[in-house]
Amino acid sequence: MKTLIATATAGLAAVILAPAAASAQDLTPVTTYGTAGYAASEADGVNLGALQGRIGARFGKYLGLEGEAAFGVNNDKTYVAGVPVKVDETRQVAAYGVGYLPVAPNADIFLRAGYGATKLKASVAGTTASGDGDSWNYGVGGQYFFNDKNGVRADYTRYDFVGSGPNANVWAVSYVRKF
Repeated sequence: MKTLIATATAGLAAVILAPAAASAQDLTPVTTYGTAGYAASEADGVNLGALQGRIGARFGKYLGLEGEAAFGVNNDKTYVAGVPVKVDETRQVAAYGVGYLPVAPNADIFLRAGYGATKLKASVAGTTASGDGDSWNYGVGGQYFFNDKNGVRADYTRYDFVGSGPNANVWAVSYVRKF
């Protein structure tokens, strides 16, 4: 008897809630997008550049998730005990939660927070060493769409590395395409 009542209650709830769920889905469509751009980073006097791409999903007006990957294209030189050391960014990956605030029909500002991993390579006198760093990342940015599909985005992200190592400031400019 309890099973019959539970089944009937669940069925009734499904019949009542299905139109509400469908209606909510109509009000908050999921938008997917990709970006391609350039990211400049600065950490402890070392300035690096990377080509960066993102894939994301926006759930309605205010919330989204995105994944990010980059590989270095500009290296820099720093000095350790007077010896020049060449530094390259090998790769960077991260995942973020994003909060959007629409400020115009085609423009948003956003905040994002997530976790990432960066790999660097250092070369000195024919010797190469590499190292990895995990980081908590957070930032702010804005985007503007020229039409329904195409836009530009600029953002700043702070990488707070876990454990030792300098933190990084990253500025990025990207082309955005909605799918």
